[in-house]
Amino acid sequence: MDQLFTTITDILIDYGYWGMFIAAFIAGSVFPFSSEAVMAGLQLAGLAPLPLFIWGTIGNVAGSMFNYWIGSLGKMEWIEKYLHVKKEKVEKTQKFMEQKGAWMGVLCFLPILGSVIAVTMGYMRANVYISFISILIGKAVRYAILVYFVSLI
Repeated sequence: MDQLFTTITDILIDYGYWGMFIAAFIAGSVFPFSSEAVMAGLQLAGLAPLPLFIWGTIGNVAGSMFNYWIGSLGKMEWIEKYLHVKKEKVEKTQKFMEQKGAWMGVLCFLPILGSVIAVTMGYMRANVYISFISILIGKAVRYAILVYFVSLI
């Protein structure tokens, strides 16, 4: 599995900024992937930090909004089948989010839980504009921190 991850990461690094976008989209959706490794690799390979930050953020937000869209379809069997998110996780997250609403999107940067949050926000029909903004804030802060620390190397 590590070899597969390394191969995929190498291919995405070869695609530069488009590779960053693709890696970030995949990582932002429910598929397990580390866009951070791709971003760090691209930055260390000499690509400019600002475009990496922008493309990474756009891709990662798009991945989370994809999850939101799937959740908004309201088909729990699709969520379980295609996104591999169990009904129990959605229900548990839904209870947690009932008081906080769409602003929980800030936490979509978290591994694994972030995907469940985005799916649940869609399932609950949380305000799409607030969801988008909150997801954008969380993802942008995460990538800004990553780009900053990689620049120190």
